[in-house]
Amino acid sequence: MSPHHRRPALLAALVAPVLALSACASTSGDDGKVHALASFYPLQMVLEEVGGDRVDVDSLTPPGAEPHDVELSPAQVAALDAADLVVLQSGFQPSVDDAVAQTSPEHVVDAADRADLDSAATHDDGHAEDGHSDDEHADDEHADDGHDHDGLDPHFWLDPTRLAALAGPVADALSDIDPDGAATYRANADALVDRLTALDEEYAAALASCERRVLVTSHEAFGYLADRYGLEQVGISGIDPEAEPSPARLREVGDVVRDEGVTTIFFETLASPKVAQTLAADLGVEAAVLDPIEGVTDDSQDYFSIAEANLDALRVALSCS
Repeated sequence: MSPHHRRPALLAALVAPVLALSACASTSGDDGKVHALASFYPLQMVLEEVGGDRVDVDSLTPPGAEPHDVELSPAQVAALDAADLVVLQSGFQPSVDDAVAQTSPEHVVDAADRADLDSAATHDDGHAEDGHSDDEHADDEHADDGHDHDGLDPHFWLDPTRLAALAGPVADALSDIDPDGAATYRANADALVDRLTALDEEYAAALASCERRVLVTSHEAFGYLADRYGLEQVGISGIDPEAEPSPARLREVGDVVRDEGVTTIFFETLASPKVAQTLAADLGVEAAVLDPIEGVTDDSQDYFSIAEANLDALRVALSCS
């Protein structure tokens, strides 16, 4: 369908039966609540914590789905047009960017404007920079595959201080929509910032004294975490979790593992662990989960519980005292 015809068709979907399956189709006033959409889990968490009982929150990325490649249904795009507030991260999910451009949500908070994204987090100090200069690795990892994110690491939420910076703007947007709840939103935002500050302090203390500082991961999702806590990230693949590393890159990572005494290669929950597990087995080291917290797989998990599990895994892998 051409862009000229897409918007009328999507708006027509508002009255179609399929919309009954979509959350956030109604606006505030129907049930007295603000209806908000987040593009993926960490942003959903912030919305839920700041909004509290006054806000109904839905995510455009289903639980357990990999957010990089999410494709929106017509009902979801229609729900974007009807939502009171949309919180997204531009440049991370192309289908969401396209849908927002085709619709007209009245209030939008873009995390990319708040999180101080930078390209430094996409490169490690030393080993990975050398690895990225390898022509074969560069061709495989950084080709135009739709996931280059303009050269920026999108995973800002793995640094709790950067995620905390989103709480205030979300509270402000909700207060514009629902002035009666302004005090509640501000108090909730302050409480979330306090929790994230405490998490940051726990990470800093736990990772201050470790025998090793090199963090080998299946893909470069942990640049902000590494930068924040003085670690060095070495990714088997680049920012795109679906990219296949070249044989040259696998040799480079193997050299790093041997030279630095690395005991663990980390893989993720929402992407295939095969390459990381195979490389770990070949090198005689452990393979373990380090979750980029892009999504949750069950209701027993949340951002904070996963972050705590990640810290436990880092303590073990890096031999932190």
